[in-house]
Amino acid sequence: MHRVLAALMAVASCASIAQAQSLASQPAATTENVVTLNQALALAGTVSPSLDSAAAGVRAAQEARTVAGLRPNPSIVVESENLVGTGQYRGARSAETTAGVALPIELGGKRSARIGVANSQRNRADINSAIAMADLRLRVTQAYVEAAAAEQRLVIARDQTAIAENALKAARTRVTAGAGAPIDEQRADVLRVNAGVAEQKARLALDVARGNLVRLIGKPIDGALDLGWFRSVREGAYGPQMPVRADGTLALAAARADVDTASAQVRLARSQRVPDVTISASARRLAATNDTAAVVGLSIPFPLFNNGAAAERQAQAQRDQADAERRLANLNVEQDIAGAQADLQSAAASARAAGGPALTAAAEAARIARIGYAQGKFSQLDLLQAEQSLAETRAGYTDALSAYHDAEARLARLTSTPSDVAP
Repeated sequence: MHRVLAALMAVASCASIAQAQSLASQPAATTENVVTLNQALALAGTVSPSLDSAAAGVRAAQEARTVAGLRPNPSIVVESENLVGTGQYRGARSAETTAGVALPIELGGKRSARIGVANSQRNRADINSAIAMADLRLRVTQAYVEAAAAEQRLVIARDQTAIAENALKAARTRVTAGAGAPIDEQRADVLRVNAGVAEQKARLALDVARGNLVRLIGKPIDGALDLGWFRSVREGAYGPQMPVRADGTLALAAARADVDTASAQVRLARSQRVPDVTISASARRLAATNDTAAVVGLSIPFPLFNNGAAAERQAQAQRDQADAERRLANLNVEQDIAGAQADLQSAAASARAAGGPALTAAAEAARIARIGYAQGKFSQLDLLQAEQSLAETRAGYTDALSAYHDAEARLARLTSTPSDVAP
């Protein structure tokens, strides 16, 4: 009679475990205020120092364009001759004072070349701003995925703790009824302790992950994360890959902007080889006769030691370097996109398998093992093996989901265009 009662109690405890497992595998339904990924991205965009830095860079580039369009300032020239000499030049009696204006005149298209450099640099600043936005989206998404995965792992750890506690109760009941060996109870108690430690580690990992996310969004997270989104896998993520092309991506746009800037620098260096002239017009007063005369001057530098050829060759070499880096960026981006696509497909397939047939099979095996153990048909080792397989499958499912969302975020970052992240 005692063995029958023990078996019934074990079956009842196993049924409660199965119910907990079933509930844990479903999307979380809670009345808490759920913080979605889009909300996290919006909050991060308002407090990010990287976006502030990029915006300041755009403003600086705009002002640099204004500076580049300015013409050279004129100079006021004042000079006095025949002062403090001897004889008739003693004092200021024979002084000749000249006052006038000198106006530099740029030749060779220097102003338009400067404007061309400034325009290309302003375009590069706009691309830098888009890159900062895309990088922030990637960083926040990865932090959100890490926190959601940690939250899911804590759910699993709590379930494992409940399973271990119920398994200990079942083992203790069997031992009391004489249907099991005392070592079964000891083994179950060890598993309960280990499950509690694992739950504490999962809780600490969640605190760290949520803390990292809070630092990015600048606001405490009062509610739960969107585990429904975390457990979802986009349709088509495991289908045919998209063509791998780097055209239009932020990385290639930045490389092309660098080439444009380098080309504009070549034009500027070439224009600076043309000497500028300075025209001056002055009025001279002769103190001895109190007469006034006009003075007109023309100044042209003579490029004897530096004719600008070396600077032009330097600019041309830098343009060649920028073009080579553009071609290298094209190869790297296409390689990274192909790798991210492969990671995305692999993670999506793993997530669907682990969260579908594999999880169903592992849960059914554990359910049968619990009932069989309660009826004395299976040993405790069989039960523990089935429970361990289920725990590993659920953990693998979480890891696959985390890898899937990470790959999806990286692929979105790699294929982002300037228009995709425009404010």
